[in-house]
Amino acid sequence: MTKRLLPLILSLAMLPALASCGSEERAAPPAPLSKAALAAVIEKPGINREKLARSVDALFLDEAAGETRALLVFSGGRIIAERYGAGYNRNTRLIGWSMSKTITGVLIGMLVSDGRLRLDEGVPVPAWQRPGDPRGAITLRQLLQMRSGLRHTEAGDPVYDSSEVRMLFLDGRDNMAAWAEEQPLEAEPGKVWKYSSATTVILADIAARVLTESTDPKVRRQAVSDYLHARLFEVAGMKSMVPEFDAAGTLIGSSLIHGTARDWGKFGEFLRAGGAVKGAQLVPHGWIEFMTSPSPRNPGYGGQLWLNRPQVDGHDVLFPTRGPSSLFACTDHLGQYVLVSPEQGLTVVRLGKSSEKERGRVREHLADIVGLFSKLQKLKLPSTTVTQPPPSQAR
Repeated sequence: MTKRLLPLILSLAMLPALASCGSEERAAPPAPLSKAALAAVIEKPGINREKLARSVDALFLDEAAGETRALLVFSGGRIIAERYGAGYNRNTRLIGWSMSKTITGVLIGMLVSDGRLRLDEGVPVPAWQRPGDPRGAITLRQLLQMRSGLRHTEAGDPVYDSSEVRMLFLDGRDNMAAWAEEQPLEAEPGKVWKYSSATTVILADIAARVLTESTDPKVRRQAVSDYLHARLFEVAGMKSMVPEFDAAGTLIGSSLIHGTARDWGKFGEFLRAGGAVKGAQLVPHGWIEFMTSPSPRNPGYGGQLWLNRPQVDGHDVLFPTRGPSSLFACTDHLGQYVLVSPEQGLTVVRLGKSSEKERGRVREHLADIVGLFSKLQKLKLPSTTVTQPPPSQAR
């Protein structure tokens, strides 16, 4: 009898030790959030406030993600989270880098809707109009979708041989469009996708040529600036936006448009609303559909916009395995992001400075934030309404 009971007695004796072992392996509760981290999220954001605050905090604290200078989350047309790094605030203008390309894309869309340009016709670039020049076959659609066929090397090695560096800072800096338009074809127009900052500068030059016949840099600059402010920036409430121009009066539409994080967010909301602000269409809804449709040569790129889909070259720009395929973004150099997810009623802005390696971590954190939101339900607020949080919640 004793022999039969011995295994049972030993098992019962071990229970306290096993229970102790389980408690040690159980995850420790998360550290309390700082007041600053929690204050970055409004009291009733529509989702779990603490989870959102922790996800935002993680992005700012993660040294492997580089420097985050601003983070905003718009949900259902209102700012529900807003946080800034040391030395930055809601009034700080931050450079858009390649997010500027999307503004240039909208600028072209407005000129198309005005009847001044056509998507599938040749473009007004005098250097391409000489008899026999094959570049004369390049269409506006191909330029917008980054498949012009023009020679270009973006982010090359060494850096001073990169086409965008030469155009922006070296031999092309005084007349960027002329430098970009001088490049020969390296592929048949329309056949090959290649990301190119020079292509967007050509689009900016086309806009100037349509808006004025003058070659005077001051006149060109004024014509484009006035058009952008009157047709987009002022109407959309993006009053902080400052576009830069080169010495020839061409908008540096590939890289150098500056604005506050809030105004970049308003731009994202404008895109999310299909090109409308408070019910008024600033650009036809069909133009935003075009910009967010895959290029024939790269399913991960539209018309001056990145799509949350696999890229033709295999590298990740967004997070296609974690977010909706309908999500799109203005993004690129040093980790600037305006993420727009129409089916979630969501716009997320992240501005900062992150290397290519660090951007992988940035994308993970942004995917975490996007993942907190479900698909869009019927909202109480119109999608084009933008409300602001109290001053105590927007540092």
